Amino acid sequence: MGIFDRLSALIRSNINDLINRAEDPEKMLNQLIIDMRSQLAKAKQQVAAAIADEKRLSSQVEQERKLAEDWEKRAVLAVQEGRDDLAKQALLRHNEHAHAAVQLHETWVKHREETEKLKSSLRQLNDKIEEAKRKKNILIARQKRAEAHKRIQETMSSMSDKSAFETFDRLAEAIEHEERKLIAAAEVTEDLSGDTLIKQFQSFEQKADADQQLLALKEKMGLLAAGSPPEARQLGKGAAEAELVEDDESEATS
Repeated sequence: MGIFDRLSALIRSNINDLINRAEDPEKMLNQLIIDMRSQLAKAKQQVAAAIADEKRLSSQVEQERKLAEDWEKRAVLAVQEGRDDLAKQALLRHNEHAHAAVQLHETWVKHREETEKLKSSLRQLNDKIEEAKRKKNILIARQKRAEAHKRIQETMSSMSDKSAFETFDRLAEAIEHEERKLIAAAEVTEDLSGDTLIKQFQSFEQKADADQQLLALKEKMGLLAAGSPPEARQLGKGAAEAELVEDDESEATS
């Protein structure tokens, strides 16, 4: 099983574990992103190790090629010195290193292809995690909207219950009853407190003030002659008309 197969299996295991625990969706999504990023970091380390192996193989290929060239140069030198025996031995070494370079190069090519696949998978995994983060924000927003809608529906359902309105009305009536009791108590307290004699004279004074105001109003309206005696002025228009009727009746009888 490759590193990304193990990573995929681990992520699926974490998802199933979170679902089985029935945790809060937002917490589940956040924890899932944390786990994915943690596994991504481990995958990056393994990919980095694969890249390092690739570079090491490439270096070994170049080293074997360099050794093959060096032994070939030694073979040429031996031939120039008339040492064919040494030239043959140098050529054998050249062939060994050249063959090793070919084998290492083939291994390096395959390893490089696998490394490129790992790097591509790593980029895809990183893109998927970024996409998952964006989807997480959308899912959380949808969840919060659903919760808000649910609370609104519950509130509306509770408000449609008649018992709630009846309870409200009873409370309002009880409060109004208490207010009326307080007003009545205040009135009783006011009536029973203070000097009653003074209150009686204050009542007379208020009545006299009202009479004076009424006479002033009638005089202003022209219903009373200016300078009339207070008694006549107090009689007003109705009393004056009554006197005229009595005078007419006395003249008729005489």
